[in-house]
Amino acid sequence: MPCLDYRAFVNACRDERGVGHHTLRAYAQDLRTFARFTEAHHLSDPLSKDDILAYHRHLRDELCAKPATIERRLVTLKSYYAWREDRNSALPSPFTDVRISVRIPRRLPRPINRGTLKAVLQTDEGRIALRAKTGADDAAPVSQNAVTILIIKLLIVTGLRISELTNLKIGDVSHDACQILVNGKGGKERIVFVPNRELQEELRHFLEARYAQGGSSAPLFLNTEGRRLRSATFRKRLRALSRRLGIEPHLTPHRFRHSAATLLIEEGIDIRMIQALLGHASLRTTEIYVRVSNHALRRALEHADVLGVLRN
Repeated sequence: MPCLDYRAFVNACRDERGVGHHTLRAYAQDLRTFARFTEAHHLSDPLSKDDILAYHRHLRDELCAKPATIERRLVTLKSYYAWREDRNSALPSPFTDVRISVRIPRRLPRPINRGTLKAVLQTDEGRIALRAKTGADDAAPVSQNAVTILIIKLLIVTGLRISELTNLKIGDVSHDACQILVNGKGGKERIVFVPNRELQEELRHFLEARYAQGGSSAPLFLNTEGRRLRSATFRKRLRALSRRLGIEPHLTPHRFRHSAATLLIEEGIDIRMIQALLGHASLRTTEIYVRVSNHALRRALEHADVLGVLRN
């Protein structure tokens, strides 16, 4: 059976390329899946092109994996063997002559409609109470519902990934709460802005209370046990909120990210600015929101009014 040194590969991706935690976990999972396949089929090094094609058929026909999953697992495997060959040229990659095309259906993002967003923002405890004076002695506890709505507001105006937001430290937010330093995918830093004056005030008061409790290096958002809020915990909160408000399909952090991009497109913001805000490496990733925004298209066509132009 081939020796898959996937731990060394994952560590190299983390240390040399700065690959994020979730991607590293996916790499390990992908390579463990392939290791099970090689064991079940009694494969041994050196693997051949036919072995890779057989694994592709196994993923497609036996595991009935989705096209995106198949593509990811093959890409991971190809990267692993390229890394291994780079370390030892006596171990050639079996992907040298392999050409596999996986057709992935293009799925449009599903932003949350404006009516639902308004309903969410108008829920009880939707705003953190502002105090005339904030300090360590008078910092009253903030309800988890109010914090949840604050996070939702930030997701809507910044388009942050939920992992980016839950990883924020108090010191990542400016003192006036107008901008946030974000550590994004691949360790790339970017600045996002909080443009709404009311939200700035709300965030600033929350920030002052948290600073009094934990200092600048503490997590910005905590769970009920006083530890850093995790993405999975926030997703559970959104599911509970969806049930309470009767929202179907249920709210997810990424749908708020889609909504942020779509709303900005509809308001006429340049797509390259939205790309910078979302932290997309490629403009092609951002361009999909142009297709989604029928509202913006309708407004643009009404403004153009070509028949009116022809009549004059």
